[in-house]
Amino acid sequence: MANVVKARCAGVSRLLSWRSTTFHLDAVSQKNDRPTSGPISRRLKDEADTVIIGGGVVGTGLAYCLAKAGQKDVVLLEKTELTAGSTWHAAGLTTYYNPGINMKKVHWDSFNVFKEVERETGKDVGFHGPGTIRLASTPERVDEFRYQMQRQGWNKAPQWMLTPEEVHQMHPLLNMDKVLMGLHNPGDGHIDPYSLTQAYAIGARMYGADIYQQAGVTGMSMRSDGSWNVDTQHGTIHTQRVVNAAGFWAHEIGRLCGLELPLVTVQHMYVVTGPIPEVQARETELPVIRDLEGSYYARQERDGLIIGPYERAELMKMQNHWVSDGVPPGFGKEFFDSDLDRISEYLEAAMEMIPAVRDADITRDVCGPITCTPDHLPLVGPFMAPGLRNYWLAAGVFDGLIHSGGLGKYLTHWIMNGEPPYDLIETDPNRFSESWCNRNFVATRCRESFGFNNIIIWPKEERPAGRPTTRVSGIYQALLDKRAEMGFHSGWEQPNWFAKEGDTPGYRPSFRRTNWFYPVGRECELVLSKAGVIDLTPFGKFEVGGPDAARLLDYLFANNLPQQVGRTRVSHMLTPCGGVYAEMTVTRLGEDQFFLVTGSGSELHDLRWIEDHAWKCGYDVVITNVTDDMGVLGIAGPRSRRVLAKLTSHDLSKEGFKFLSCQQLSLGGVHVRAVRISYTGELGWELYHAREDTARLYEVLMSAGQEFGLGDFGTYAMGSLRLEKGFRGWGAEMTVDNNPLEAGLGSFIKINKPTDFIGKAALQQLQQEGLTRKLVCLTVEVEEDGPDAEGNETIWHQGEVVGFTTSGAYGYRVQESLAYAYVPPHLAQPGTVVQVELLGSRRPATVQQEPLDLFAYGQWSPDRS
Repeated sequence: MANVVKARCAGVSRLLSWRSTTFHLDAVSQKNDRPTSGPISRRLKDEADTVIIGGGVVGTGLAYCLAKAGQKDVVLLEKTELTAGSTWHAAGLTTYYNPGINMKKVHWDSFNVFKEVERETGKDVGFHGPGTIRLASTPERVDEFRYQMQRQGWNKAPQWMLTPEEVHQMHPLLNMDKVLMGLHNPGDGHIDPYSLTQAYAIGARMYGADIYQQAGVTGMSMRSDGSWNVDTQHGTIHTQRVVNAAGFWAHEIGRLCGLELPLVTVQHMYVVTGPIPEVQARETELPVIRDLEGSYYARQERDGLIIGPYERAELMKMQNHWVSDGVPPGFGKEFFDSDLDRISEYLEAAMEMIPAVRDADITRDVCGPITCTPDHLPLVGPFMAPGLRNYWLAAGVFDGLIHSGGLGKYLTHWIMNGEPPYDLIETDPNRFSESWCNRNFVATRCRESFGFNNIIIWPKEERPAGRPTTRVSGIYQALLDKRAEMGFHSGWEQPNWFAKEGDTPGYRPSFRRTNWFYPVGRECELVLSKAGVIDLTPFGKFEVGGPDAARLLDYLFANNLPQQVGRTRVSHMLTPCGGVYAEMTVTRLGEDQFFLVTGSGSELHDLRWIEDHAWKCGYDVVITNVTDDMGVLGIAGPRSRRVLAKLTSHDLSKEGFKFLSCQQLSLGGVHVRAVRISYTGELGWELYHAREDTARLYEVLMSAGQEFGLGDFGTYAMGSLRLEKGFRGWGAEMTVDNNPLEAGLGSFIKINKPTDFIGKAALQQLQQEGLTRKLVCLTVEVEEDGPDAEGNETIWHQGEVVGFTTSGAYGYRVQESLAYAYVPPHLAQPGTVVQVELLGSRRPATVQQEPLDLFAYGQWSPDRS
C-alpha cells in the first residue's frame, strides 16, 4: 500500500460494533424512527393476491406501487427488519444516467416515484440533487460520451457534455490536469436508503398492503392451480403469486422451490472522510463525481466525502463459500471485514483527482454485501422452470435505490395488465437457463462484470469470462480453426465474422469501423455472388402438438397458420395492447403438429408466453423445447441450390421446393428438416438436424460446395444483408414498444381473420385512430471510417428531436450507410432529409423507398430463386 494511503488511514476509526440498527449517512436524525410494522404480534393473513419476499428498498418499492395501483391483499414478508441486507448500508447514489436504453426508463420512473411517495406520505426521503459529472480523461472516453449523447436525445432525462472549464466551475476541488470532458446529468444525486424504504413502507400500508417483519420464509409450494403456499415460522399464506425480492437472500429463497438463480454476493467497499475545509467552505453541495478511469465515485457527505471504488476483477472480493453453500443462516445486518489495502490504488486516484482528500481522515469504512448477476443487470419478471407458474423475480438488483421505483412500476403494470409496459428484455430472468448457466459460470461472469463496472462500453462488445459454456455446436472447433471471431448469444458461441490471412484478428473495440469491417464486406460478397454457410444453431426451437395445437397457435399469432403440411409462415405474437411480443416462423409438420423457430435471445422469453397461455386457456397441447437437441446450418446465395443438388436427388427447383416450404431431405446421408428461407434475403435454406450430426453435415456441404466457391459467413454479414432487403429484426424494429402496423409488418397481420387473436382489438383501434409514427429506411452520409448507425441514435429535423433509429449497418451491396428509424408520418416520405446524430455530429440522412435492393438493382424478391 502506498505510504500516502497509509498516512491517511493511520487514524481510521472502524465501525465499533456490528449493531443491528439502521446505518445512516444523511438522515442520522431519523435513525430512531419506528418501523412501519413491527415484529409479528398478530396472526398472518391467510390469503393474498401477491406475496413479496424481502423488505429492502426493492421489495417495499414494489409493495407501494402494487398497492397504490389498486391491487388488494399485497403482503410483504421480511426475514428480520426493513432495510436489512444491502439497503441499509448503501451509499445512496441515484442517477438518470444508464449506458443502456431501456433501463433509462427505469431510472426516470424511479425519480418520479421518489417524489410521489414523499408527497403522499409526508416522509422526507433525504434526497439531494446536486447532479453528477462523469469525467473523461482519455480520447476514447470522450468518444464514449459522444456515443452516449447520440443515444440520449430522444429520451426524457436531461444530459449534456461539459468542457473542462465548465467541469471545474461546477466542481472547483478537482485537479483538471487529465480532465478532457465531462458528462453531466442535472438532478442526479443521492438519497437516504433508510428514509426511502420507510416511505415506501408507509405508502404501501396507506394503500392497504400488509408488511410483516421478523417473518422469514421457511418453505414454499405451488398448488395445482398455480397459486402458492408460502410458509413462515408464524404460519402459511396462500397467494396467487410470489415475488422474490430478497436481495442477497434471493438465491436461498429460490432454492426453497428447487431453483438455482444466477446470483452471487460480492463485497462493495467505500470510505467516509472527516470534514474537509474546502468542502466546509462551500455554500452549495458539490456534484457527484464519477472518475471512470480511476473507477470510483465521490460524493459529498456533510462536510466530507464518500469515496466508493469498483475494483478490477482480480482485486474484487466475492463470498466464495456463499456461492456454493449459500448465505450463512445468521447473517443479516452486518458488515464484512474491511480491507483498505485492496482499494488503495483507487484511493490514490481519488487523492490525485481531488487533492483536498489528501489531508482528510477516513472516519468510517464500509464493506457490505451486494447482489450481482452475470451481466450486471437485474432479474425482473416471471421466472420460467418446468411446471412453475406465478413465480416472479425482482432480484439481482445491483443498483437497488435507483431501480426501486421504476422496477416497482414496471412489475406492477405487468402483474396487473398481463403484459410489460415497455421493452425490458435485457432484464428477463430467463436469459440465463440452468441448461448452461451453472454456478461456476455465474461466479466467473459476475467477477468480470463487477470489474468492468467503469470500463468503456464499446459497440459490439464481447466479454470472454466463462466462455465457452456447454452450448457449442458440433462445428465450434472447426470454425475456430477457420479463424471465426465468436459472439455470445444466450450461452451459445456463434461466428460474428471470419478473419483470413492479412486480417487483424480478435475484437478490436472502436466507435467507428474497425478490423471486422472489410472482412464482413467480403462475406457479404460471398453470399451475394456465390454461396455461404452460417451456423444458426442458437435459434430457439419448439415443437407444439396435440388436439388443441392449432387452436392455441391461431390464438397466439396474428398471421394465419399454414394450412398445408410442409408450409411455413412468418408470424408474430402480439400483446393485448398490440405490441410485438415475438416474431417466429411457424411450420406445419402435421395436422396437429407445428415447428416454431425464434431468435436465440428470446428463446425462453417466447416459450414462457406460449406455455402460460396454453395453461391459462386449458388447451390440450404438448410443448417441447428442442433448442438444445437440434443443430441448424443456413446456406444462402445464388449457388446454394447447386450445392445442395450434389447431395440429394430431391427436386430443389423453384416449383419443386417453393419459398417458405419445409421438406425432409437426406443430404450426404444426414437427415435434415429443410426450410426454404434465409434472413439474408438471398436464395437459401435453413437445415435443421440432430445436433450430433452438425459436423458431418458441415463437412458434406463444404465438400460439395468447393467447386462453387462455398465459404463461411457470420452474423455481422447477415445483419447487413437483411437491412438491404428491408427485413425487420425483433428487438430492434419490433418490440412490445412498437405495433406491427407502424413497423411495416402489415402483410403478416391478418386483422380480419375469423378467429380472435391476442392484440386484435388493439390493432383495430389503431387502424381507426391512425399511426403517430412510421418505420423508414435511411441512407446516412458518414465519413470513410464511419461511424455507422447501430440503433437508438437520435433523429433530428429542423433542430428538433423527431425520432430514433432502431438498427443500422453499412450496406456493402448498395454501398451506403443504412439505418432504420421511427419518425412522424409527415417525415416518412421518400426523399425527406433528416439528421442522425453520430459521435457529436448530425449527419444528413435521406428517407428511401424500400427495400433498397429493389430500387438499386431492380431484381429484388423475398427470396431470390
